[in-house]
This record gives sequence, C-alpha cells and structure tokens, in this order.
Amino acid sequence: MVLESQGEYDSQWAAICSIAPKIGCTPETLRVWVRQHERDTGGGDGGLTTAERQRLKELERENRELRRSNDILRQASAYFAKAEFDRL
Repeated sequence: MVLESQGEYDSQWAAICSIAPKIGCTPETLRVWVRQHERDTGGGDGGLTTAERQRLKELERENRELRRSNDILRQASAYFAKAEFDRL
C-alpha cells in the first residue's frame, strides 16, 4: 500500500504517516514493516530477510545446545580421567 501510493507523496515517510492511521498502527510500526518487506523482496538496506533471520535464530539455538553438550562431555571426561588416575 505504501509502495504503491508513494508517488502521491513528497517522500516515503509522508506516505507512511498518511497510511498508518488508516490501517490502525503507528507510523514507526508501518515503517518497520515496509523496510522488512523491502529486504524480503531483495531490496532495502542489506539487512537480513525474514527467512535469514529465522535460520540465524535456529543456528544460534543449535550452537548453544552443542556448546552445552560439549561442556558436559568435557566435564565427564575430566571426572572419569580423575577416577582412573585415583585408581592407579
């Protein structure tokens, strides 16, 4: 809606300020939506698309889980190595 009617206004911000109350949101909220749409369609400021943001979130979660598992294995290894050393 903003992109289609942008030509009728002096700037994109003017279009956003005019349209936002009509759809029941603040101009800032609509601006964020417009920027995200631009990213998702290949334009915009080079930020992450919605799909990229979701993938990044999944990778960060997986990374946390792997670090946690690695820490548990490291502690278990130290525990069993100490137990073996004490047995000798």
